[in-house]
Amino acid sequence: MDRIENTAVHVEGLCMAYGERTVLDDVGFDVAPGEVVALLGPNGAGKTTTVEIIEGFRRRDAGDVRVLGVDPERGDDAWRARIGVVLQSWRDHRRWRVRELLGQLGDAYRPYSTPGTTRPRDVDDLLARVGLTDAAHQRMSTLSGGQRRRFDVAVGLVGRPDLLVLDEPTAGLDPAARREFHELVHEVVDHDGTAVLLTTHDLAEAETVADRILLLAGGHIVATGSPEAVARDVAGPSEVRWTAGGTRHVHSTHDPVAFTRELLATGDVDDLEVVRASLEDAYLEIVRRHETDARAEMEATR
Repeated sequence: MDRIENTAVHVEGLCMAYGERTVLDDVGFDVAPGEVVALLGPNGAGKTTTVEIIEGFRRRDAGDVRVLGVDPERGDDAWRARIGVVLQSWRDHRRWRVRELLGQLGDAYRPYSTPGTTRPRDVDDLLARVGLTDAAHQRMSTLSGGQRRRFDVAVGLVGRPDLLVLDEPTAGLDPAARREFHELVHEVVDHDGTAVLLTTHDLAEAETVADRILLLAGGHIVATGSPEAVARDVAGPSEVRWTAGGTRHVHSTHDPVAFTRELLATGDVDDLEVVRASLEDAYLEIVRRHETDARAEMEATR
């Protein structure tokens, strides 16, 4: 029980089906306060369903789920005020001005402030942090796609959440804005101890932001760990490439550090390069296995 109470998200034995199609089958994981966890997987893997159950927007078929110590199906308004959500799209009043609308949304959190908690965030400070100070008095309908996405992020942060759920948060952002967003996530986590659950198709983003990866395929968590560990365990060994005596060599190894150390001890090494398996390699391998298993299952039922 202590372990569950000390986690921001606890999922155990989660199952969900739509008709005869099983989407989630005995899924389990935890997200700790101050941890960024990225949920990855091909389309139809169950990422959205998992997030909707955690947010309390969808009822599960079976399993134990606790979010900030509460079953999402029984969460009240005070519980919801502790969760920030950044969706892929968000409806709004197009004629509202940016600062005005964000201020109204922030005011909704004031009744749920507790001693020692300063909800909501200062609107002007938040606009500065997401790069919208210059657009503060623009109408929502005049924002560019990138500015609109920054506003979506501000909405997720305005209540100073204990858990922040990000669904494809940097879609539509240019590289500079994406980098600023990543820095903002790290700042929020480091300063407030916020737990973050992220879904993304941007594998480079997952490697940059996440402390831990959950790879979901076929309704199961098929790999978990740091981006480096998942890449190593799923995609295979690293390659060490070097030139010695004018001859090019390549060696595969699961411990490139030890091998490189031994290699350098020989003293006859030029153009040394270590190529590690990437998270993209791991992801593509997972998708390949999933598709192969799905085809085999379909053929077996014919």
